[in-house]
Amino acid sequence: MANKIVRNLHFYISIPIVIAVALVYGFQPNLLFDIHPNSIDEHNVYKAIMGIYLAFAFFWSLALIQKHYWKAATISNILFMLGLALGRLISFTMDGIPSSLLLFGCFGELILAFYGCYLLKKSS
Repeated sequence: MANKIVRNLHFYISIPIVIAVALVYGFQPNLLFDIHPNSIDEHNVYKAIMGIYLAFAFFWSLALIQKHYWKAATISNILFMLGLALGRLISFTMDGIPSSLLLFGCFGELILAFYGCYLLKKSS
């Protein structure tokens, strides 16, 4: 049981956070962040981001139920988290330092990505 928790910890952490952030981006982007979409196109972009986030969360959830998806889901989790973190690091250098919530998010994304790499290496 403990081994299963350790093996899937990146999913147990990622899924609820990604779902919550997806719903915020899709329906209330100004709830946690200084984001104020003004046009239908801007709202559409945030809803599309919500859809991507929810699709990944669904895939990771599927990997918890069907073990043959675990490796692909872990790779997608690594890429998802690294993509977010690298984008944030680019923003830090080009745009400046964001709120502490987003700094913490970047730190968490890097930890999850590297933990996923560790699990992937350990499983092969």
